[in-house]
Amino acid sequence: MTAATDLLNPGGGGLTETRSASRLFWERFREDKAALVATVVIGVLILIAFFGGPIAARVTGHPDTQQYQDLMQDEFGLPKGPNSQFWFGADGEGRDLLVRTMYGARTSLIVGVVASGIAVLIGLFVGLVAGYFRGFVDTTLSRVGDVMLAMPQLLISIGIVAACNSNKNGCVAGLVQPGMVLVICIIVIFSWPYIARIVRGFTLSIREKEFVEASRSLGAGDFRIIFREIVPNLIGPIIVWTTLLIPQSILFEAALSYLGLGVPSNVASWGGLLNDAQLFYDTAWWLMLFPGLFLVMTTLAFNLLGDGLRDALDVRGDR
Repeated sequence: MTAATDLLNPGGGGLTETRSASRLFWERFREDKAALVATVVIGVLILIAFFGGPIAARVTGHPDTQQYQDLMQDEFGLPKGPNSQFWFGADGEGRDLLVRTMYGARTSLIVGVVASGIAVLIGLFVGLVAGYFRGFVDTTLSRVGDVMLAMPQLLISIGIVAACNSNKNGCVAGLVQPGMVLVICIIVIFSWPYIARIVRGFTLSIREKEFVEASRSLGAGDFRIIFREIVPNLIGPIIVWTTLLIPQSILFEAALSYLGLGVPSNVASWGGLLNDAQLFYDTAWWLMLFPGLFLVMTTLAFNLLGDGLRDALDVRGDR
């Protein structure tokens, strides 16, 4: 064994193995059993969102909008519970709740993922600009974000959605129409300031690092430094924030739909199904149980995944 090798490994066991960043991440992540289970659950939910509705409708023979009032309503007009043909029972209009729940997964996940993605992009841009250029730009953008954070989110959202729904032409000169697009816009408006504030804090810290100063001394411009030096160091945290923001967006869509202000009633969503269940909460337990379980399971899975990613990407946790 050479002297150089002895210095690298005084114990005499050979050269110390160098592990790549991806290997370190996977070794940490697979130790978190809850995050692994959450990843599997999210994968299954994605498959349900794409294929669950059509498959459930084909297996049961019950289309999404088909009403079976004669078969699944009693003499008082109340829905009947689960049976061999309707596994989740029927809703208040006699529609198959299983099929509606499967289709609701598509609506909730689309709203959560799309709204969170747009909010992260806006927050990333605003946070980078504010944190890197500082001064007047930082003050202006930060104060705008503070004003947005100080607003009562739910009350203003209800007002905006109600105003757009009452106008046949929608909002913003007809650019925003009532429905899923409006819900996504509402979520984005109130979500990006949180991301912007976090990105700004990281950017203020990273811009003072030695590798940024070295790049600047070599003549690199501001935008080259931002996209080549700062943004790569934010990819890990951005992934974590996105996974934590998605369940919040899903819950907010569910809250608006529960209040009757979300997606149209003819479009299945978990919040809309819970809203329909209000009329029968004391006689039809299945109307709240099954959509509620899917909603809780989805938000819990994304939160556990976010926690697992945060721990796996934490460089201070290196052993």
